[in-house]
Amino acid sequence: MLDTDGFIKTWNAGAQRFKGYAADEIIGQHFSVFYPEKERNAGRPALALRTVLAEGKFEDEGWRVRRDGSQFWASVVIDPLRDDSGRLIGFAKVTRDITERKAAQEALRKSEEQFRLLVQGVTDYAIFMLSPAGEVTNWNAGAERIKGYKHDEILGKHFSCFYTGEDRARGAPARTLSTAAAEGRFEQEGWRVRKDGSRFWAHVVVDAIRDEAGELVGFANVTRDVTERKQAAEALERANAALFQSQKMESLGQLTGGVAHDFNNLLAVMSNGLDVLSLRVQDHAGLRMLETMHRAVARGATLTQQLLSFARQQPLKVEKCNLNAVIRGIEAVLRRAADGMIELEVRQEPGPRPVLLDVARFESALLNLVVNARDAMPEGGKIVIAVENAELGEGTVEALAAGPYVRVSVADTGSGMAPEVAARAFEPFFTTKEVGKGTGLGLSQVYGFIAQSGGDVLIRSEAGQGTVVSIYLPVAKDTSGDADTLTGPALDTVLVVEDEPDLLDATAALFRSLGYEVLTASNGSEAMDALSRRDDIHVLFTDVVMPRGIDGIQLARSTRDLRPDVRIVLASGYPLPALRAQHGQLDEFAFLHKPYRLADLVRTLGTVT
Repeated sequence: MLDTDGFIKTWNAGAQRFKGYAADEIIGQHFSVFYPEKERNAGRPALALRTVLAEGKFEDEGWRVRRDGSQFWASVVIDPLRDDSGRLIGFAKVTRDITERKAAQEALRKSEEQFRLLVQGVTDYAIFMLSPAGEVTNWNAGAERIKGYKHDEILGKHFSCFYTGEDRARGAPARTLSTAAAEGRFEQEGWRVRKDGSRFWAHVVVDAIRDEAGELVGFANVTRDVTERKQAAEALERANAALFQSQKMESLGQLTGGVAHDFNNLLAVMSNGLDVLSLRVQDHAGLRMLETMHRAVARGATLTQQLLSFARQQPLKVEKCNLNAVIRGIEAVLRRAADGMIELEVRQEPGPRPVLLDVARFESALLNLVVNARDAMPEGGKIVIAVENAELGEGTVEALAAGPYVRVSVADTGSGMAPEVAARAFEPFFTTKEVGKGTGLGLSQVYGFIAQSGGDVLIRSEAGQGTVVSIYLPVAKDTSGDADTLTGPALDTVLVVEDEPDLLDATAALFRSLGYEVLTASNGSEAMDALSRRDDIHVLFTDVVMPRGIDGIQLARSTRDLRPDVRIVLASGYPLPALRAQHGQLDEFAFLHKPYRLADLVRTLGTVT
């Protein structure tokens, strides 16, 4: 107890334990002795007593001082004491030591503050809380960066605003919360919507938050923008699919070419045998049979030519062409092939770049595409043949290098193709037509011819939505846009150097199919010997890595010193940056990465100087 002026009148055992004073040491002293000096100077003890008189009670928490000078956090209650007449006779003061509770609260406050700073400092993740009903209750800087909403704009709104309209219609937001509430966690990837309406691919985790009694108090939502990862995965998948398709077509071409060559030999034997028999058979029935057999051999020969065309083993008669002029020359034939029920429109490029190709083979390929388009529209429709200049970026068309091209497209409004059909359209003998209505070699011929010409063919089609077949042809270098005729490639001599026998034979065959005279060498020493003996070698095509003696780069540099007029192409399975790191600058030579296709070889030879 205190008297009316604040001096201590009574003292219990608890006071002695908390504050360290014995009763005879403290009774009679002013209670301000328990306050820190700073609070005494500020008049806090007197304020406490005035508050009691004014309000009938004083409650406070603060630091108090023990006898030994140490401090503790105290909860203090002071009540007025009055006699029966209402006269003030003193004050009753109750003090509790709550230092441990204060320390625990302070630790909790610091922990919460640290957690808040941590969450707010994360900008790569959107971290926010939801109420049990799904309203946003807090919002970090990462959420603002990823989703575009400021803190004050989004608080109180339902989190379904982050979902696409389709997902909201399917009930995805409600399913997210119900799954998290039932299982404790929900995890998913999908499209989410920013404030500006743009979409991003998100990885989302929603955890249910419960109190100590197990009651649901809300949800914690963590969202990451993984759009770049998704795009990279899709690009890799497309590249793998393109590589698989390229390798498959290359393998089919090699197999088809080999079979066609062998079949040609058999047909030659049969044709020669029939010629001999026709001199000996005199009866009418026998001669009719021989004529029938001759026609069968002729059809077989046509079939082998189609196979060789797909395998890119037919020699090309190359001319410099203006594709507008080429299509004008065959337009009447194309219109007759299109049939009267089908409208055919030709859209010309005002100034088409010149290309180098075999005109007769191109006309045949274009006619083939028009006939296919016609067959896809039995009830009539429209075919559009368009010529346009095109600039391809790196990777725009997987099989082609970046640069200028001319695109010739044949578009129809027909039945279209399912994706699995379009993926096989260039395979030889693959057809969806009825038996007897097609051999399945038309598109494979087109593909083989265009690839041999250094270009590529793409199909874009959907079932019921028509088809567009696009032919990309490389622009002829250092030539104008008129239709002057150029001579075909000179019958140059190429020296092929490769230590792997099978690959040496295959590469030699590729060059022969392009009209080159081919010399071969299995190592650098043999190649140097050939270069010293022959002065008619125009191209050196050499593997880089060879196990013995002179490697390909040493051979190339020695050849450049010995015969600066020889064009040089290096081939290797190692990427060019790795070779530069080992051998230094190689820009003076053309480079071809293994495995390569005939189209790659033609394109590289067109650039080498």
